[in-house]
Amino acid sequence: MKKILILTLLILMSSVKPMIAQENNYIKEYLERLETSREYLILVAESMPEEKYNFKATEESMTFAENLMHISWAMDWHSQTLMGGREARDWNTDTELKVDQKSKKEMIATIDKTFDKTTEFISNFNIEKLGERLDYFGANRTKRQILMLLADHITHHRGQMLVYMRLNGIVPPRYVLFQ
Repeated sequence: MKKILILTLLILMSSVKPMIAQENNYIKEYLERLETSREYLILVAESMPEEKYNFKATEESMTFAENLMHISWAMDWHSQTLMGGREARDWNTDTELKVDQKSKKEMIATIDKTFDKTTEFISNFNIEKLGERLDYFGANRTKRQILMLLADHITHHRGQMLVYMRLNGIVPPRYVLFQ
C-alpha cells in the first residue's frame, strides 16, 4: 500500500511540472504577441496625421484618438484591475488614459507606457493563477481567457482605426503577422 501511495505521488508530482512549463510558454508567447501588437499599433497611430485624430466614421462612433486611448484604458483595466485586483480608475475624473487635451505625440507616449505596464504585469503574473475564474460582464472566464480577450480587444479597436485611415485616403501600414 505504501508503494502505491509513493508511486501515485510521484506520478502526480511529475505531471505538475509540465503544466507549469506549459503556462510559462503561454506567457512567453503571449508577451511576444503583445510586443508585436504594440509595434504595429504605434505604427498605425504614427501614420495617421494629427489633424485626422478627431475623425470618426459615424456620429455614435469613437474618434481615431478615442479608439487609441480606449485601447490604453482597456489594457490597464484588464491587467491592473480585473486580473491584478487594483481598484478601477474613475472614468469621470481620471484623464491619464483619456484623450483629454493630449497631442498625438502624448497619446502615442501614453499607449506605449501602458504597454510597458501591461507587459511588466503579465511578466510578473503568477502563472498558477491563470486558471482562476472571474466574472467578465456576466460570463465566467479564466484569467488565461481574460488575456485572450484583451488581445482581441486591442485588435478590434485597431481594426477600426485602420478603417478610419482608409476612409481618409490613407494607406495603413502593412499588416504584421503574429499579433
